[in-house]
Amino acid sequence: GRTGGPSRCPHGCEASQGLDWRGRDRRPARPAMPRHGVTPSRGRPRSGGERRSDRSCGAPGLGILGMALALFSSLALWTPAAAHPLPAQGYFASFSGLAPQVRDTFGWWNLTCPVCKSLFTILDFGLQKENNVVRVGSLATKLCQLLKIAPPAVCQSAVQLFEDDMVEVWRRSVLSPSEACGLLLGSTCGHWDIFSSWNISLPAVPKPAPQPPKPPAPGAPVSRVLFLTDLHWDRDYLEGTDPDCEDPLCCRRGSGPPPASRPGAGYWGEYSKCDLPLRTLESLLSGLGPAGPFDMVYWTGDIPAHNVWHQSRQDQLQALTTVTALVKKYLGPVPVYPAVGNHESTPVNGFPPPFIEGNQSSRWLYEAMAKAWEPWLPAEALHTLRIGGFYALSPSPGLRLISLNMNFCSRENFWLLINSTDPAGQLQWLVGELQAAEDRGDKVHIIGHIPPGHCLKSWSWNYYRIVARYENTLAGQFFGHTHVDEFEIFYDEETLSRPLSVAFLAPSATTYISLNPGYRVYLIDGNYPGSSHVVLDHETYILNLTQANQPGATPHWHLLYRALETYGLPNALPAAWNDLVYRMRGDTQLFQTFWFLYHKGHPPSEPCGTPCRLATLCAQLSARSDSPALCRHLVPDASIADVQSHQRRPLC
Repeated sequence: GRTGGPSRCPHGCEASQGLDWRGRDRRPARPAMPRHGVTPSRGRPRSGGERRSDRSCGAPGLGILGMALALFSSLALWTPAAAHPLPAQGYFASFSGLAPQVRDTFGWWNLTCPVCKSLFTILDFGLQKENNVVRVGSLATKLCQLLKIAPPAVCQSAVQLFEDDMVEVWRRSVLSPSEACGLLLGSTCGHWDIFSSWNISLPAVPKPAPQPPKPPAPGAPVSRVLFLTDLHWDRDYLEGTDPDCEDPLCCRRGSGPPPASRPGAGYWGEYSKCDLPLRTLESLLSGLGPAGPFDMVYWTGDIPAHNVWHQSRQDQLQALTTVTALVKKYLGPVPVYPAVGNHESTPVNGFPPPFIEGNQSSRWLYEAMAKAWEPWLPAEALHTLRIGGFYALSPSPGLRLISLNMNFCSRENFWLLINSTDPAGQLQWLVGELQAAEDRGDKVHIIGHIPPGHCLKSWSWNYYRIVARYENTLAGQFFGHTHVDEFEIFYDEETLSRPLSVAFLAPSATTYISLNPGYRVYLIDGNYPGSSHVVLDHETYILNLTQANQPGATPHWHLLYRALETYGLPNALPAAWNDLVYRMRGDTQLFQTFWFLYHKGHPPSEPCGTPCRLATLCAQLSARSDSPALCRHLVPDASIADVQSHQRRPLC
């Protein structure tokens, strides 16, 4: 497989010596994880992200100005758009949307194509010679302020935080002046396409005939698995501050007092763009009794707050150790299996593949995780955790748990601009784990932070293939990240009509944005010979902030709903969730129930009309990124564009 991305000449010829079009050596150090069997599926090998899609994220480099745009384009995603996040547009899409604004602002409509290419060649050469990161950052800050992407102080802090890593990514990337000018001036000047498709290799072992799991016998053991995700502890949360400040995160020191006409942030949390104080997380963990006892815990990350413009490595490590200690305190001997979230690093979403070494690698984070989580994980798991942030282990006989680092599929991980082809060899490693489990007759659970439908297109499509191949082995998929209560269905590759797996997306602990705090409990076919280990039902618990913040009240975490009972499901298998989506298409009352629970009992005040409803339902069918075909039976073709235009970016 490719490890360092492609090389090319100014005119598109291949450079087999590993030199880019500037003549620089782009061959990285050998990756720490094996990368066998990864092949491009079309065209010449290219690096970077994926073709722009409804959910794409990323940031292309454009010389000094491009670096500036790349730095502040991420800020556009920090500004909350709504209280109910739907599939995202992201960096690449927002960048394309900014291009006309930049053209109008700077009068680039008069720039000819040859002049544009010459300008970007000179600008890029100047950046390479001068290494003037400060100059790039200064321009990015000015652009951020000029286009009002964020408040001035946020612009300045964010650019200072991101600039070193972004310049390094640009130096290693292969975006040419032709592509830059194609983006800014149109396709007649160049083709902006830094994307390529790739395929992992599946073993030659024939796929066994599909065998849907049988219902467990009456009285069979049932495991209760606590699922925690998106805790987002804000150590600067301050009761009484402005919950509607101008910054991307409020209810904290620096937010200032609210206007006299509005109340300040509540003691336990707030329905706004705010995260949680530590006392609310402690209340959650100390109040788990009625939901337990638990056989194990799945914890899928995002520990720090959303103040992503002003974070240090010390801040992130403090959040990791503080919250991990709190989990250990209240869960005691119950085994906890974590996954890495996109907020654990700083800059946010910045997860270099293992071939990036030195101070800019993720070693500082993975080593700290290994130390903090050592009581929960065996040596084999700690080994791969230290290398790439993912691992596998066997929590009980007949069950294999795989924790994926979904940041290697993230559209917002700017390091993947260097090379997005199966970063760290994680998917090929996953195939090996699943094949070994199939050979043993084991079942597998997968946990991760970012759901597969929100990933880079080729990563998502390859993951979809893997799920389809190992449908008999894969018993459960569990993710977070979106902060709301939803799911993603996988279908057979041949017809996209037979549901074969479902990924459950659990709601967040944090209130961000305008949600009740919550957590999930999965009821799973228990530990006994021949167990299917599939999800039998799930329960969602919340803290009603309106009640908790009343004077003299104490927090009371209570059951919000049980899935099978509330939705009238015969079971929790993929076909039942598929049927639920189509029932909600025609039953608006049933959908309103889903909409209420989707937001953990605190839906937005504006109604969800037909386009909103269809967009939400389409998202439940879209475990494969950028695939409108998945909605073809749900939405008439003429309406798909309208539905997709209604989708909103995530707030996570």
